[in-house]
Parts: sequence; structure tokens; C-alpha cells
Amino acid sequence: MTIARPTDLPSALDALTALPGAHLLAGGTDLQVEVNLGHRRPEAVVALRRVVDLQGIDITPDTLDLGALTTYAQVEAELAEAAPGLATAARTVGSPQIRNAGTIGGNLGTGSPAGDTLPWLVAMDASVRLSGPDGSRDVPVESFVTGPKRTDLAPGEVIHRVLVPRVDGPQHVAKVGPRTAMAIAIASVAVVLDTVGRRVRVGLGSVGPTPLRAREAERMISEAIDWSNLRAPPTDITRFGDLCAAAASPITDHRSTADYRRHAVGVIAARALERCLHR
Repeated sequence: MTIARPTDLPSALDALTALPGAHLLAGGTDLQVEVNLGHRRPEAVVALRRVVDLQGIDITPDTLDLGALTTYAQVEAELAEAAPGLATAARTVGSPQIRNAGTIGGNLGTGSPAGDTLPWLVAMDASVRLSGPDGSRDVPVESFVTGPKRTDLAPGEVIHRVLVPRVDGPQHVAKVGPRTAMAIAIASVAVVLDTVGRRVRVGLGSVGPTPLRAREAERMISEAIDWSNLRAPPTDITRFGDLCAAAASPITDHRSTADYRRHAVGVIAARALERCLHR
């Protein structure tokens, strides 16, 4: 196996040009599992851990700028106030060892609809900055994941940064699984209240081929909330959960039935909204 270990972005892109078809390695929490199980046998790997351009967190009044190598542990430690929903999602990812190795860029690059950070990133209208031999381009997270384990990442490109517009208001992330952590989510949800724009945003995970937005639910509950005191009638909260369930398009597999996934995502969406309103 050929392994390239670049230390900056230009050398990382050069390595990808020199090693076409090489696998990108960040924290390794997904790739190494597939290698151990014999599902992948990469002939070449470009290890990104030392690439300084992919590191660092920049917080401004308007934007969170996260390097692709930002780990879940860093999110927990540094973004609990600026991005409470993302910090909540990070706390539910695996063990402490996994959280110290796994990265935001890796979660996106894997392209799994069960990715723990993806519902929040979708709800926040976040975008992914991709860098390649022809320059950089920004792609909304909602359209970056194109299907199970498929993304819009072109050959020779790397995930450079994740850009998240900041929103004033409460937010909450929840998921259902055999255990809250250490397991792939059966269903997950992120609810974000934009108190300035007076709108609710919802991202759903593990209930479709890609992370989903529940836009009809967003419209309905945004009109139902009394934004002066962040309250909504219980019947509208229930309706919100029903509309989130209706937005899902889950499958039945070895982890859950489609019917249970649809029911579960509606329940946890309503509960997440209640958590936001009660705050």
C-alpha cells in the first residue's frame, strides 16, 4: 500500500493527482472498519491528519468556519455555546476514543444518511467548501450527499472547510438507536429555532437515502409559534411531529423497519421542538 502524508493543501492535492483513486484518510473511524472487515483493500491512501489547512475553528458573529479535520471532541469542548446542537450531536458519537479521532469532514465524506452531524448541518443551511486542482467551490450540505455512501466530491478534491451561518435561538438534536451512543442511529433529527427570522428548521437523518429537510413541517410550525414567548399549542406540536414523519422515506433493514423509523422520527422531532420551546 502506498501512503502519502501531506502537510498542506497543495501537497495533498498533488498527492491525489499522483495517486488517482487513492482513498482519503482523516480520523479513520469509518475507513478502518471497512478495511478490517475486508470490504476495502485500498492500494493507495492519502492521510490528511497533518494538513494544517484542514484544521482550526473560526467563530465570527455571522459564521462558524470549521476545518474538515475538526474532531467531535473539539466540537464538544469549543462549540457548546456557539453551536449547541452540533455539540449535542458530537456527544452521542461513539466512545471518547472515537470522538477524539472522528472528524466533521469524515462524517460528510462518508456520505451515510445516518451521519450524526448531518441533520444539524442540513437544518443550519451549512455548506461544504471543496478544494481541488481547479480551485474551490461551495456546495450546500443538503445537496452534497447524493445517496447512501455517495457525495458530490469530484476526483482530486478534498473537503476543505464546513461553513455554517449562525442562528439566534434554541436548537436541539436527538436520535434513536439501540444505545444513544456506540450505535448507528435508527432515526435522528435536528430542530433549530431562528428567533430573528421567526422560522423553524428541521433536518432528518437515517430516514431516507440522504439527510432530509421537513419543509412542510417547518412552514406549519413557524406560523403556529408565538414568537414573543416561544410557545405553541400542543396540537400544533403533535401535527409538527406527524409532518416530520410524513417527510421521511425510510427503508426496512436489519436495524429497523421502515414503519418504526417513520414513527420514531416523528416522536423525537416533536420532543426536540418541545425542548427548544421550553428553553
